[in-house]
Amino acid sequence: MNRKTALTAAVAAALTLGSAFVASSQNVALASPTTQSGAGFQAMSTVGRLAAMEQAGREADAVAKSLGLGSDERLLAKDVLVDNDGSRHVRYDRTYRGLPVVGGDLVVYRAKNGRITSTSWAHEGAIKVAGLAPKLSTQDASATAERSAKHVKQARTGTLDSSQLVVWAVGKVPLLAYRTTVTGDGEAGAQSREAVLVDAASGAVLDQYELEQGVSGTGNGVNVGQVTIETSQGGSGYTLTDALHGSTIVYDSYNSPQSNPAQNARTFSKSSNSWGNGSTSSRESAAVDASYGLAKTWDFYKNTFNRSGIRNDGRGAPAYVHVDNQLLNAFYDDSCFCMSFGDGSSQNGNIPLTALDVSGHEMSHGVTAATANLNYSGESGGLNEATSDIFGTMVEFSAGNSTDPGDYYIGEKLNMGNGYLRRMDNPAADGSSLSCYSSRAGQVDVHYSSGIANHFFYLTAEGTGAKTIGGLPHNGTPCNGDSFGGIGKDKAAQIWYRALSTYMTSTTNYSAARTATLQAAADLYGANSQERYIVSKAWAAVSIGTALPDPGNGTPSPSPTGTGSPSPTASPTNPNPGNALTNGGFEQGATGWTQSANDITNSTQQQAHGGSWYAWMMGYGSAATESLSQNNIAVPATGSPKLTFWLKVTTAESGSTVYDTLKVNVNGTTLATYSNANASAGYVQKTVDLSAYRGQTVSLEFAGQEDAYLATTFLLDDVALG
Repeated sequence: MNRKTALTAAVAAALTLGSAFVASSQNVALASPTTQSGAGFQAMSTVGRLAAMEQAGREADAVAKSLGLGSDERLLAKDVLVDNDGSRHVRYDRTYRGLPVVGGDLVVYRAKNGRITSTSWAHEGAIKVAGLAPKLSTQDASATAERSAKHVKQARTGTLDSSQLVVWAVGKVPLLAYRTTVTGDGEAGAQSREAVLVDAASGAVLDQYELEQGVSGTGNGVNVGQVTIETSQGGSGYTLTDALHGSTIVYDSYNSPQSNPAQNARTFSKSSNSWGNGSTSSRESAAVDASYGLAKTWDFYKNTFNRSGIRNDGRGAPAYVHVDNQLLNAFYDDSCFCMSFGDGSSQNGNIPLTALDVSGHEMSHGVTAATANLNYSGESGGLNEATSDIFGTMVEFSAGNSTDPGDYYIGEKLNMGNGYLRRMDNPAADGSSLSCYSSRAGQVDVHYSSGIANHFFYLTAEGTGAKTIGGLPHNGTPCNGDSFGGIGKDKAAQIWYRALSTYMTSTTNYSAARTATLQAAADLYGANSQERYIVSKAWAAVSIGTALPDPGNGTPSPSPTGTGSPSPTASPTNPNPGNALTNGGFEQGATGWTQSANDITNSTQQQAHGGSWYAWMMGYGSAATESLSQNNIAVPATGSPKLTFWLKVTTAESGSTVYDTLKVNVNGTTLATYSNANASAGYVQKTVDLSAYRGQTVSLEFAGQEDAYLATTFLLDDVALG
């Protein structure tokens, strides 16, 4: 039970006519190792990236073997990033007997000499599934998904192939499951889509999430003004084809359903090279906004991170405007590699959703899908949404458009009642978003749980206190009353992008995001840098972890070091001073503890109570026992000594009957028992009286036992004896 997360060569020809820029070809020049880097990575041309991907594919079988994966598993190369020192981060997806593994992704870090030095896993270790013959039929899976959908109403499935068999490895024990797509009335409109994951044996719902990862329930009232856009000339006319940005084409969807925006789509073409009239009376106006916004987003990623398009392959994704009717939404869909923009509704004066920050937000969903592929549910879903808010905001800053100056408000031009959709400086101001972390972060809508990471990013960039940015008031109020300065938005963005593209996986939660950003800051600016210290301060300011010791070097360093990436390092925390136990918070891994299985982990599949490490006991759904112990503990000789720890119990059992237990044993005597009947939404502190052992040296054991049916998970953290 190994779960621990270790962690273009033609030059473009151009012709300028009127207000549009016309280009004929894509730049495919090879990059030089001395090309300015972004987030510590070398620039790669299309040809160079293809070669790196081919190499990663050739290495896949050997990598799988070296990592101990089984003969039924295959690794599929998804992306490669090369550090300035020549080391590589290779991202793989995984299959099991040909079935996609949900939560099977991983990132392998290879040093310059090719040696694998660390791996970041969504689900660590080999995957084993008892059989691939589902007890549940496809029809039953579809029916269950229709009944269980929570993001759409009157859910329905289309064809028989809407339910696909997959291996579900997001939980502790991999199992066979169906992934079903249902359609119905939801936040994205009458054709909203939702994915529902169903256990192929029991029919239990494992997860469900929206497939349109967009700005739900919003409108865009901003016209980007008179701008230069890039078009293409052919025959006697022009089209909205941006050859300088991966040949991105903007289509008029002609109100095609959002489930198939290409159904009635037509290209925008005309004999002159002047587009739109600045109002909705011309269907071209929204297309100008979209073309401009997507180009500015492409430029941001290219100029900042050397990333060439969504998938870093130099290819642009098609975009559709005027999608559906009364659609108050815009979204990116990875299944069609496309972006869709609605025309708004009466709620926002029927203004198209083609604002600059919306374009940046949606295209960034594609970048997330191509890198960490953060699951769009739970805490990882909040991080997914926050990533789009973060980079959508950075696009707004980088574009330098005078009609829409940069700020940390999301959708401030959307003509909404309160003047914005979300605020990064004060997420809770909208009445729904979370500014501070809590145990319910994984249960709220991902657009609301994104507030935690949005708040973290703002505080990292700008620090605390009131200020005016882009003509709007901002106030970075921390959750812990702290006060500190920021490192600037550019450095904060470098850190977030590196963490996303090298350390995060599909199951990364908030605790693991803290670890990933701390490591990214260390990679770029040094382990003892002021930048890394401020990152830790900002996480603590949103109630995640504690701040690192002040390195005392005053101001942030001027530029990244561009060094390679060592294995992620846990941040030192000690929530219980005077603890008689060794490593009670597990932040030094298994130091001081004896474990029958690899229970002490910093896996992103669960959440630590403090820091990044915790003990994950049981959760198999089959008969099993485990133990975690420490010997030679000196119980204080005075006062009222006690054992305290934080425990979170989650279970598939129901009722109050005890089936699965976790016992606290001291010198072999059971002093407390916890079970599936003690299930809790979050961590609960437990106390055990040790007065009877005053002055003695004792052994402590946490002993878990699970019956043959249904899983119960016991998460243990911050254990103290004093």
